[in-house]
Amino acid sequence: MDKNKQLPLRVGVGIILLNRENEIFVGKRIDNEEFNAWQMPQGGINKNETPIKAAFRELKEETGIMKKDVKILSVSKNWLYYDLPKNLIKKVFKGKYKGQKQKWYIMRFYGKNHKINIQTENPEFQKWKWTPSKKLKNIIVSFKKKLYREILKEFECIIR
Repeated sequence: MDKNKQLPLRVGVGIILLNRENEIFVGKRIDNEEFNAWQMPQGGINKNETPIKAAFRELKEETGIMKKDVKILSVSKNWLYYDLPKNLIKKVFKGKYKGQKQKWYIMRFYGKNHKINIQTENPEFQKWKWTPSKKLKNIIVSFKKKLYREILKEFECIIR
């Protein structure tokens, strides 16, 4: 029996951050040198933390963007899931989780680009950019493609 299948999913949040032109913020992870893979801000929900508080905390921790510079446009109806490839389970979550179960928020960024600072206390991204939603599928890590397709479909009326 595969021990990894018995592992729980980490509970987290994800953020689609839009600029005024409806381009999406993506960051290239520091710890993923082998791939040219990008992702949207995301992370775990801490104990006694609501999903929305986790979303604002993760946004600040990963991008330096403050709550006052964004507006929530919508939240996913359901939790969305992804499984990690077997070779990453021990590396990414130290063998504790097989993937993530996430609540997704779509937010509009009203600040200036100079307010974005990925050189945070514990940086996760080596660089960032705004990208059109149609190009997202070509630059994201492969095991998250299904989740990204689902979330972009749910929010397509906002992103257009």
